[in-house]
Amino acid sequence: MVMQLLQKTQTIVRYQNRNGNIYYGIVEDEDILQLSSNFTDIVNQDIKFDGIRVKSYDVKILEPVKPSKIINFGWTYAAHAKETGGKANLKEPFLFLKPASSLIPDQGEIVLPSRGLTNQVEMEGEVALVIGKQGKNIKEEDALDYIFGCTIFNDITARDLTKKDPQFTRGKGFDTFGPLGPCIVTGLDPTNLQIVTTLNGEVVQDGNTNQMSLSIPYLVSWVSQVMTLQPGDVLATGSPSGSCPMKSGDIVSVEVEHIGRLSNYVI
Repeated sequence: MVMQLLQKTQTIVRYQNRNGNIYYGIVEDEDILQLSSNFTDIVNQDIKFDGIRVKSYDVKILEPVKPSKIINFGWTYAAHAKETGGKANLKEPFLFLKPASSLIPDQGEIVLPSRGLTNQVEMEGEVALVIGKQGKNIKEEDALDYIFGCTIFNDITARDLTKKDPQFTRGKGFDTFGPLGPCIVTGLDPTNLQIVTTLNGEVVQDGNTNQMSLSIPYLVSWVSQVMTLQPGDVLATGSPSGSCPMKSGDIVSVEVEHIGRLSNYVI
């Protein structure tokens, strides 16, 4: 069954059913409309509903995409840059990548490394952009056209390591240090979204993408001059202030307006 083109605002999830099969679906109230379309089909507006509806509580929600790369922009919020020993109001982005092995879904477990490796693991709640079409040397005025939708990212960070290493790969790259999801929402304005992070129910971060010192269109354009963006790539746009340590037994949640909540357990 061919569905109508995606509406301007649509919530899309990737999930695994009880038989172990993985699908994309469109969220409609408490139901998920199961699609036979893959991610490429969806971004190309080739939406096929296979006639099956499932309940979200009957399936396992997965990371919404399997990106070729996870691009991270650091210190895009001046207050966060200052609290972590970075540089505020940068003229050019501070760029780093995370490995695909860092990704976990909503409700997944953040596994703390041994104390012999790090003693200070912190959260960084962020809005993430999902790229919808290939782009290289994108003009800033065209940048938002390359964004398929928005999701939530938690840039888990071994802060003691990023402060002493010459680059961020080790402190950012541990397995499970990249919670992503629970969905992609299309049609949002990513330049004005509220981000609230809680640790065991207590608010620790409260910011808005309109506070970023470098604009989202600029970030997309800038990084496309360095590397070709591919459909499904994730661009994490940076974190507001309030990042703080986590310990085993904690629950960290990042909520972004119009998208939802990404919650993970620390073990």
